[in-house]
Amino acid sequence: MKKIKPLMLGILAAMAPLFLQAQQEPTELVVDLNEKVSDVSPTMWGLFFEDINFAADGGLYAEMIKNYSFEFENPMMGWGRVEDHGAKGYVFNRKHEAAGANHKFLRMQRLNEEGNFGVSNQGFRGIAVKEGLKYTLTFIAKVAKGENLTVTAKLWDKDQLIGEGSVSGFSDEWAEYEIEMTSSKTLDGVGFQFLLEGEGELDVDMISMFPEDTWKGRKRGLRKDLVQLLADMNPGFLRFPGGCIVEGFDLENRYEWKKTIGNMEDREVIKNRWNIEFAHRTTPDYYQSFGIGFFEYFQLSEDIGAEPLPILSCGLACQFNTGEQVPIGALDEYVNDALDLIEFANGSVDSKWGAKRAEMGHPEPFGLKFIGVGNENWGPQYIERAKIFEKAIKAAYPDVTIVSTSGPFPDGREFEYLWGELREMEAELVDEHYYRPPSWFRENARRYDDYDRNGPKVFAGEYAAHSTTVSENFKRNNWEAALSEAAFMTGLERNADVVRLASYAPLFAHVDGWQWNPDMIWFDNLRSYGTTNYQVQKLFSTNPGTHVLSITQEGNSLAGENGLYASATIDENTNELIFKIVNTSSEPKQVSIKLDGKYKGSGTGELLEMADKDLEAYNSLDDPEAVIPLSKSIEVNKKTIELELKGQSVNVGRVKVAK
Repeated sequence: MKKIKPLMLGILAAMAPLFLQAQQEPTELVVDLNEKVSDVSPTMWGLFFEDINFAADGGLYAEMIKNYSFEFENPMMGWGRVEDHGAKGYVFNRKHEAAGANHKFLRMQRLNEEGNFGVSNQGFRGIAVKEGLKYTLTFIAKVAKGENLTVTAKLWDKDQLIGEGSVSGFSDEWAEYEIEMTSSKTLDGVGFQFLLEGEGELDVDMISMFPEDTWKGRKRGLRKDLVQLLADMNPGFLRFPGGCIVEGFDLENRYEWKKTIGNMEDREVIKNRWNIEFAHRTTPDYYQSFGIGFFEYFQLSEDIGAEPLPILSCGLACQFNTGEQVPIGALDEYVNDALDLIEFANGSVDSKWGAKRAEMGHPEPFGLKFIGVGNENWGPQYIERAKIFEKAIKAAYPDVTIVSTSGPFPDGREFEYLWGELREMEAELVDEHYYRPPSWFRENARRYDDYDRNGPKVFAGEYAAHSTTVSENFKRNNWEAALSEAAFMTGLERNADVVRLASYAPLFAHVDGWQWNPDMIWFDNLRSYGTTNYQVQKLFSTNPGTHVLSITQEGNSLAGENGLYASATIDENTNELIFKIVNTSSEPKQVSIKLDGKYKGSGTGELLEMADKDLEAYNSLDDPEAVIPLSKSIEVNKKTIELELKGQSVNVGRVKVAK
């Protein structure tokens, strides 16, 4: 190795401060306050709900009893027999004589009056109760034999009774009965028993239990903590009832909205398609009771201030499964379902389906503005069906916006084919999906920069960065994934004239009942938390602005240069500049934001900063706030904001502006 001469050492030493100064030279960004690039749709940031990962039954729907109406293929799945301390008896299934959606019931035959006799239920990966909270058990019953029969419900912590209640007075006609219990403990894994007292036979069905603290206190309602997490996001829309679940693995298994409304006994239980979809995560106890049906989806949308966005089958089963097709000549049933749904949502109480909505307690229209035709379908068979739907819907409801699909992937032959056809059709909104590695999201922040400004608009309907670590195959909701999504989302916001709606997917997952990961919100039977991805989505959805402004470095938008990504909006309602800057580099960055134009910033503002040095960091039930945004003050001096951004950080700033 050659020795460095003393003169050279002196030169290097003299130049060191210059190198250091160059490294610390701030990135200068200019926000043009004079010109609004485009509006930001009020529906820009929203939610995608699908009944996967026990998101509905066992999750958002607060029902605590699994297979409450004995309608699973194995009618006793979830149920066990209780027969102790000398009790004798039998339980067996029978069929209702009357035709309807509810086919089966349970006959409890007790042969003596000793001990405990009845059934237990395991709930959805367990049953959880909270100390001091009231639980309401309802069921229908009629006496088949005997008299003076009593039903007692019990909650157990191993051998300790922590809640019970009883009801009697049964007749030989079906009627509904109710038991209230208050738990003396908070416990996940409680034992539940439904016991018959007195010698005789009692027919029972629809055995259902709910906590009193449902969302808005509604009877048989939704789980309060999960809805609150959604409401806190200030979502612009709620897409439902899902994606692949809409199509079904065959047409018989598709989602039919008319079977999900009305009384519970009129909602036919079916096997959830995620019951058998993944061999590595089979869930034979995953069914759909439709306790959350289309009425409840519309009501939830209204509750959280989101536009409802239902997706309907276009007559194609999932093309990853059977790809079963309804012949074009038999498509009327599917088209009429779409037209009837719009009437159910928006029709007057004098209309057939508007009257059904009113019967369910909502005479006012829901104000439906969007409807989706198909999900992740592809090929000419989709396009020919989409044209038929479009013609019929626009003839009857010209103001309803139709969402079309571009298939399951963000590129490739089918994607290009569908986009070409949809442009010719002058489609309104095209649904794009991307589940890709974090690097893809960072590299595609300019994806929409060159999209046709006069062509169809984009609905980024399902996306998530799938990060798999070296040590595990489970795709965690880690900081690398969320950080990369934030970088990509600045590109969505910069192109808000093209991208009108966007939603992460999937939304919910039970920690013991998932089929797919990552997911935005995780829960068990007592607790829930928002992932790092949830926190990023919330940062964007609660700080949207009304119009896009340009934020540039030397006249160019920032989308990965030096590890930085940026977007900016102005909120005309609050007169605030909102900027979002993502630093994907591990090193801190000095950034100087100059406000250019007739408006000027004044005083102080707020910066929401979310950062972590560990890309594998994640939130959990035990540490739900491991990575969350923190608030700090920022100042505007001489129309300039000086920032030091942490490495691997998402930063959202708000400052007042005035003329």
